[in-house]
Amino acid sequence: MYLKIHDYAELATHAMEGGAPDPGFVLNEPRYRDSQILVTGENFGCGSSREHAVWALLDYGFRAVIAPSFGDIFYSNCFKNGLLPIRLGRDEIDRLGAGTIRIDLESQEITSGSGRIPFTIDPHKKRILLEGLDDIALTLRLEDKISDYERRTRLPSVV
Repeated sequence: MYLKIHDYAELATHAMEGGAPDPGFVLNEPRYRDSQILVTGENFGCGSSREHAVWALLDYGFRAVIAPSFGDIFYSNCFKNGLLPIRLGRDEIDRLGAGTIRIDLESQEITSGSGRIPFTIDPHKKRILLEGLDDIALTLRLEDKISDYERRTRLPSVV
């Protein structure tokens, strides 16, 4: 059903629909209502193999997800769509606490009331996020090389 939705705003209404009706759901607490960082559990995004899951989180307002592990396809889709997934150990996540969390992608550091926690990220994926690139933008950066290759390898039957 959700794969037919292309309106991001509509996807956001489904992002947390399993927990939203529950008054005890953490994102219903006023202090977390406008959160941009989602801190969650193991294997986050497993079973969410389409971009729609990432789109829904982005439109919900999240810009980063911190978890001990992610579903592989979800993790890859995060970078392709501008959502920062950060892998941290359970102990490091517990150290973050319930206060304000800030992420500095440039320095690869998370700051919370309990201190600073470094995180790792592939340099290429970091650049993609910092520069707001997607697969098309990355390809267009190589347009001269692609054109040169096409000129050098032109088939005789193609004029």
